[in-house]
Amino acid sequence: MQTFCAILVGVMVAASVYLILGRNLIRFIFGLVLAGNAINLLIFTVGGLDSRRPPLIPDLAAAAPGPFANALPQALVLTAIVIGLGVTALMLSYALKLYRHNKSLEIDHFNALKW
Repeated sequence: MQTFCAILVGVMVAASVYLILGRNLIRFIFGLVLAGNAINLLIFTVGGLDSRRPPLIPDLAAAAPGPFANALPQALVLTAIVIGLGVTALMLSYALKLYRHNKSLEIDHFNALKW
């Protein structure tokens, strides 16, 4: 499972780089969102996908009876998802403002702006 997730992360990063290098602002934003999701999947995969037990240890247990799931990567990914959603909303609002001002989302047109 971890091998599949590692390959999937590689494909997602490659696709995000392709989108980021495009000339359209919307494709750029989608590329950044895809890169963020790839990094979230990478953090989640590094945290370990083999453990099937919850990260709870009973109070009376002298020693942990087996491997437990790590809750820290899950918390980091959840935080990154919320922050990524806010950044995406901000970037899309900037894209809308630029489109209303220029009637275009091509990045080459932004170099000759006269504000």
